Amino acid sequence: MKFNKRLLIVWVILALLTLGYLWIDRSAAGQAGSLKSSAVVTVSVIVIALIKVRIIFREFMEVRSAPVLLCRLTDAWIMLMAVAMLSCYFVGMRLA
Repeated sequence: MKFNKRLLIVWVILALLTLGYLWIDRSAAGQAGSLKSSAVVTVSVIVIALIKVRIIFREFMEVRSAPVLLCRLTDAWIMLMAVAMLSCYFVGMRLA
């Protein structure tokens, strides 16, 4: 079995991003354990999720070595999802 240092580094980065999310989640909880919703927490979680998706596309779905068009399309999809999720969140906050 061949050891792949690159995949280990990617896995560690993904694990650290997950731990970062858990830290944000823990710090967003109030004194009594009730959640405090804030734009900073929500935007941070969405950004972390999208970073993880991009890493997974590049490293585990092998888009890194794919044609440039596919790389650009996956990046465009991630940006579209970012705009859609953040727009829904902020429009929903405005309407509430």
